[in-house]
Amino acid sequence: MVSSKSLTSRGNFFFVTCFALLAIFSACRNDQEEIQNLIRQTLKWADSKDVFDILPMLTDSKDSIYIGFDLNKHESNLDKLRTTDFFANEFIENYNQIILTLDKKLRNHEFDEWLVGYLPTFRFANDRNPWCACQDIPYDSPSPWGYVEIEIIEQNNDKAQLIWKWGKLDSNMDSGWKNFLYKFKVVKENGKWKIAYLQEFDFDESIK
Repeated sequence: MVSSKSLTSRGNFFFVTCFALLAIFSACRNDQEEIQNLIRQTLKWADSKDVFDILPMLTDSKDSIYIGFDLNKHESNLDKLRTTDFFANEFIENYNQIILTLDKKLRNHEFDEWLVGYLPTFRFANDRNPWCACQDIPYDSPSPWGYVEIEIIEQNNDKAQLIWKWGKLDSNMDSGWKNFLYKFKVVKENGKWKIAYLQEFDFDESIK
């Protein structure tokens, strides 16, 4: 015969377990909402007048060839990234290293000549917007950035790997929009989720 004390103990254990699971579920849901809001805000900013020229080009004396980057403008760009409060330190430093590495390679003539008015002769920001890996958007109104959806691939306490996809798509839209996904990572800095990695800013790929 099971004692009332044993039943009470089991009941307490069940209650505590359920409460813990509900707390975990609530925290995960809050994280997902916060991260989704973060990527939406980031994409809205990247499509606004506040965004900077991601390639601060420097031309030769004849304005015919890009010979490197204006590093004073680049420093200003880094400050603008910090000011948004969207980006983790590691993302900002990664972007910094992309520009510094490309600048060095351009000055050392490690790429083909990059003529003014033409696409870059390296992969970064070449022929599509690196913030969204796109040349166009699925619809103009309402703004698609506010409907971007995320999916968490992996998450621990202060890091997460995710993808974002276009949201609010009509059933008759091209499959390319529906199949699109963009990989990104976030980390918590001072208790706040921030962008740590965007697939189009991958260092190894960007400097090729």
